Amino acid sequence: MENKQLTERIIGCAIKVHKELGPGLLESAYQECLFYELQRQGFRVKKEVAMPLVYNEVKLECGYRLDLFVEDEVIIELKSVEHLHDIHMAQILSYLKLADKRTGLLINFNVTQLIKGVKRVVNGY
Repeated sequence: MENKQLTERIIGCAIKVHKELGPGLLESAYQECLFYELQRQGFRVKKEVAMPLVYNEVKLECGYRLDLFVEDEVIIELKSVEHLHDIHMAQILSYLKLADKRTGLLINFNVTQLIKGVKRVVNGY
């Protein structure tokens, strides 16, 4: 499956979760529901994936975790905040660089229409 198709299908699952739950819940609730929905749709998905930091060729466990990781390709960072800020974009870009992955989705569930809370992020492009 092409990367664009994959992210479109993931966004479709997120929209389904948002339509069911609406805004205003904790990020952890959306994470569990999206994890379930992605699995139900047949995706290989992992949650809370440890993300080590390599500094001076030393692998350091610093406590970073990917919210969701789909098909070993797409990193999903979930939020439930009033507004997305530059720091949220910097966070997912850092995860993409650390994981040496190309595509991420930054999804804020605390919006009235989910599509307004979705940012597709491409590393290095």
